[in-house]
Amino acid sequence: MAAESKATTSWEGDLAGGRGTTSTESGTLSEVEVTWPARVERTADTTSPEELLAAAHVACYCMGLAHELGEAGNPPERLDASATVGFVPGEGVKSSALTVTGRVPGIDAEMFRAAAEAAAEGCPISGALAGNVEISVKASFEE
Repeated sequence: MAAESKATTSWEGDLAGGRGTTSTESGTLSEVEVTWPARVERTADTTSPEELLAAAHVACYCMGLAHELGEAGNPPERLDASATVGFVPGEGVKSSALTVTGRVPGIDAEMFRAAAEAAAEGCPISGALAGNVEISVKASFEE
């Protein structure tokens, strides 16, 4: 059975002056404000679809990398990652740049980079973006 996730948005007004609130069924996000200025100017106390996409991508990526490393017999002690999603008004989402630093006993920096690249390709959110968005990975290894 497939897992399903649900989020809702209520929007009032036109694009430039309107505003909405987005919530997740789990309650993790509850009436988080979304606006056009938040999308293109990064206003405080609001979010954007691209920020939410970045959160989804980096969370999925870390899970995928933890799985990749664990399956190889070297689960990570710690992974710290970020995703930066690039949005161009009128064109759409163009990129998602993943950056990860990891502390993983039993492997070296090259093995970590290889796992980091594989996880970026295997992550389901990366799969959803593939062919539409440039995905990059910058991996740093802590010894």
